[in-house]
Amino acid sequence: MQTQESHRPSSAVARAASTPVAATVGVTGTGLAHAAARGMRTTPLRVDAQRNLEHVLRAAREVFGELGYGAPMEDVARRARVGVGTVYRRFPSKDVLVRRIAEEETARLTDQARAALGQEDEPWSALSRFLRTSVASGAGRLLPPQVLRVGVADDARVPQQRSVPADSGESGLPGDDAGAAALLDVVGRLVDRARAAGELRTDVSVADVLLVIATAAPSLPDPAQQAAASSRLLDILLEGLRSRPS
Repeated sequence: MQTQESHRPSSAVARAASTPVAATVGVTGTGLAHAAARGMRTTPLRVDAQRNLEHVLRAAREVFGELGYGAPMEDVARRARVGVGTVYRRFPSKDVLVRRIAEEETARLTDQARAALGQEDEPWSALSRFLRTSVASGAGRLLPPQVLRVGVADDARVPQQRSVPADSGESGLPGDDAGAAALLDVVGRLVDRARAAGELRTDVSVADVLLVIATAAPSLPDPAQQAAASSRLLDILLEGLRSRPS
């Protein structure tokens, strides 16, 4: 009987072991005893932490899409309905959050461009499909600034190498970011095909196409108005991109 008692955890350890936190962090036995003795701060359940992360990312996309990447982290926290400390626990600086959102949107645009390139045989259909899909998704409002700064003198697919001072208040991805390079490359192929087919104006560059995506997705309070405005504006911009018989 004495042997059985010697293997029982103390009451403090038993209480700690019965909590969801113990199951979450995987601390048992002696480790729990030390944690209880140190007064270790409990951590959120995994499901709660994941839910908070999703709320923060969704809010950041909305806030940055409406106000630009200059919007403060407090606005993101309010939209996510969490404390600003929760945002900073996940993203230690605003630049880290901006990078996460920009990388996700860049990857989404790249996937859309690849889908259009692979599924549309007609060059103009492929380019216009990419533009319509991208504008409808609203991704253009979240393009990183560096992607929109494209050097057209030598190669329209290569972003200019420009450093952003840390105190300038301007955030964005570095010019040699792999995700941005992939986007510029695949959009460049769409542009090349449409230009070679004589359907795209010869002076239109990759930068112009990306600017169409960025400007044809206005942020309006009413979703129906926003969709109608985006569609109308994109129709006008597409007409401006097409070549005209000489």
